Amino acid sequence: MSDVVALTCALISRPSITPEDAGCQALIAERLARCGFAIEHLRFNNVDNLWASHGSGEPVLLLLGHTDVVPPGNLDAWQSAPFTPEIRDGLLYGRGAADMKGSVAAFVVALEQFVTAHPEHPGTIALLLTSDEEGAALHGVRQVAEVLRARGQRIDWCITGEPSSKQRLGDLLRVGRRGSLSARLIIQGVQGHVAYPELARNPIHAALPALAELAGKQWDRGFDSFPPTSLQITDTHAGNHANNVIPGQMEVLFNLRYNPNWNAAALQAACEAIFKHHQLDYQIHWHHSGAPFHTPEGVLRQTARQVLTEFSGTPPEESTGGGTSDARFIAPLGAECIEIGPVNASIHQVDEHIRLTDLEALPALYLRLIERLLLALPATPDGG
Repeated sequence: MSDVVALTCALISRPSITPEDAGCQALIAERLARCGFAIEHLRFNNVDNLWASHGSGEPVLLLLGHTDVVPPGNLDAWQSAPFTPEIRDGLLYGRGAADMKGSVAAFVVALEQFVTAHPEHPGTIALLLTSDEEGAALHGVRQVAEVLRARGQRIDWCITGEPSSKQRLGDLLRVGRRGSLSARLIIQGVQGHVAYPELARNPIHAALPALAELAGKQWDRGFDSFPPTSLQITDTHAGNHANNVIPGQMEVLFNLRYNPNWNAAALQAACEAIFKHHQLDYQIHWHHSGAPFHTPEGVLRQTARQVLTEFSGTPPEESTGGGTSDARFIAPLGAECIEIGPVNASIHQVDEHIRLTDLEALPALYLRLIERLLLALPATPDGG
């Protein structure tokens, strides 16, 4: 069993359901300390964060990941226990195999190989891990980023190991992410008997025209490599189980995934203008989980494109799709951010898995990226 497979199995066997780390970071810290990394554990509330760095000065390259995983769900639906790694038919199964303990293990192996081969390398290489990526993300990278900002810690480039590939390793390069803005909208009415609507005010009837306008609105036509901003209504309910009662209140949940044409304040104002136009009696509670970020063409994108082309044989698709990632907290520090990782086909699902061939290729992929960026090594004619 290769080193990266063995380490991935060791991490999977630790049931690190958010916000628990279950010893994953201690295992990694011990390995990296043996290679000369400076280790710092940053625990906020019940969240574990690990900052490990090697070298000094600029440029600063950060590898970003998380050790927490989502709950496994119905255990009876799994072919094998979710926290007992199992290899079947060329696939490694277990919760976190793809999201993202495989990438974390590959980061560690690549870092060990890099500092062993280049102990006096220029610049700084760092690894940041959290146990609060899959949950509320309040005391993980968000809070570590504030510590780094207060210290004046520079970060030039950030590579996140989220599972981003589509069909084969390296076929997609994530160069940004959309922002996410969620809302809980409460529309007030007056409860009454359906036979006497003149004595009541139906919040559902009042809300429907506003919701139709909200859902049908074209927010923009996209931005650079970003798709258009989109809004999805995810739930509506009035808590009423009787067909002869007009409800007194209605609640609506919706989410906006937005590109850099917007900021959160402008979107909030645009939505509330619709509610006011339709004269709704409402309260709204907003939650902004992250602003959009975008890495323009430069050294990081060029290097990543070149390396991924060498690995997959064709230039990668460059995308800003998908959900959010912890890179949204690193980008405001001035870092250029990209995401490169394994195929995401099974993440958060029963029988989550990663292809062994992809897992075993990941350390070399990350190592080549590190060397090209910190050592400025040119590509060779054979792609080596």
